[in-house]
Amino acid sequence: MKRLLSLVLSTVLSFGLNLLSAQPWMGNGMSYRLILNKDNPIYEKGEKVIVSCDMNGSPSDSMVLKISVNNNQTGLLKVLPAKGRTVLFENTYDETCAVSVELQGRPGQSEGVGFVVAPEGFKAGYDEPADLMEYWNNQKRQLKKLPMQVTSRQLEVPEQYRNGYECQDIEINCLGPAPVRAYMAKPKNARKKSLPIIILCRAAGVSGDWCRCQVGECVENATKGTNGALSLDLNAHGMLNGQTTSYYRGLENGMLRNYYDYNAADRETYYFKGMYLRLLRAIEYMTQQPEWDRKRILVIGESQGGGQAVAAAGLDERVSAVVLNVPAMQDLGGARDGRLSGWPQPIENHHDLAAEVLDQVLPYFDGAQLIKYSKAEIFCEMGMIDTTCPPSAVWSSLNNATGKKTIKCVPYRTHSWPSGQYRAEWDEKYYHPRLEFIDNYLK
Repeated sequence: MKRLLSLVLSTVLSFGLNLLSAQPWMGNGMSYRLILNKDNPIYEKGEKVIVSCDMNGSPSDSMVLKISVNNNQTGLLKVLPAKGRTVLFENTYDETCAVSVELQGRPGQSEGVGFVVAPEGFKAGYDEPADLMEYWNNQKRQLKKLPMQVTSRQLEVPEQYRNGYECQDIEINCLGPAPVRAYMAKPKNARKKSLPIIILCRAAGVSGDWCRCQVGECVENATKGTNGALSLDLNAHGMLNGQTTSYYRGLENGMLRNYYDYNAADRETYYFKGMYLRLLRAIEYMTQQPEWDRKRILVIGESQGGGQAVAAAGLDERVSAVVLNVPAMQDLGGARDGRLSGWPQPIENHHDLAAEVLDQVLPYFDGAQLIKYSKAEIFCEMGMIDTTCPPSAVWSSLNNATGKKTIKCVPYRTHSWPSGQYRAEWDEKYYHPRLEFIDNYLK
């Protein structure tokens, strides 16, 4: 890594780029994109990496080039790329790492690209606690002792599905501070043992549409597969479904404000314990449905939802496949190894607790530890310039998985879905293959 800055400087100078300290600015209508010298952003040790800039015009002033290795900034330069294609950076690496290269134009304008080198070398920051599964098996025993109580009410489904599908708002009692609350949909008059289970886990947050169960999405999942599916849309917090926006905003600004930090000093009351137990309770309920085929349980999740999907697979061996989209809660101890941890990055962001205190709790909820106990098939997408769920954290977890893996690394993806100039390409190369994986698995 010591060679990095000198190599960047020599590369920049060799192409005659301007290293002035002027403020970065680009003229109206300018656009540009950073590209790698190969389609797959996974490199071997010693393999040359070249990052070029495709510029559709000539910038009027210098731009800022930032290089980070394992989310630690190693270079910051001012450059002036020429119209067309200009090489900005080239290097080789002799050790496992994740690298991002970002070019900043006028304020608010930035494009980046990332890659990993020998990702099979990423190791979780935490070691597995000796009593990891003893702890969770005890939690599951306690959960099983609690007699299941379920209430439900019928929901109106979108018109195009009314003849063939039904959907319910369900509540299931659970250990911890909140019950399971979810939507469940299925085909009408389905035969016994004929349907797979699909569980959708929701991303982080409280009031956004992405955090809340949606009838249409739940029923749409019930249409998948040869005969349809048993579909569950699970909100992460056990909050009521179908409420007004003011209800969710009240939770977001009140009892669920910064929920991811709650009780992080105690594994018995840490917030994610309740979230994982609700997930296990939901699986238990779904597997009691007579229509379940007794073979397939597919759990799908993005970000926090992906973290829940990993936990589901690690804690219930019946989970047979997971679809992970930029999964959170992976490698929570990455900061202990000089990298950025996976969201919620508690070591980096918790202002009230020392890392030594968190070390006693986080490993029990770290997907990189739980995934070892799953044989589920995995489809995973990650963003190479994602700083919320960094690729180093996701790889550290995937390297502990023993099931079949399909891994998609998107060089230009942050934590959000790509848009603008990247969207059509992302749809074709990454989003549609994810949908195809789900469809094929459920056939």
